[in-house]
Amino acid sequence: MTDGIDAVEAACQEALDQNVCSAAVIINILARRRDPAPAVTILTPDALRLQHEPQADCARYDSLRRAS
Repeated sequence: MTDGIDAVEAACQEALDQNVCSAAVIINILARRRDPAPAVTILTPDALRLQHEPQADCARYDSLRRAS
């Protein structure tokens, strides 16, 4: 792990404040405090874009259920 002693101490204190004493909880707290990696932006090709967006139609779903 690359977390410093201050981060580990703060995570331990947070766990104790929540009345939890578990290494898994400490590791989880440390993981949540790390900066997340920036999301990768993916450009969608025009061939993969929806031509007709689906519409929510529960009545159609119900009619399909009755037909089977």
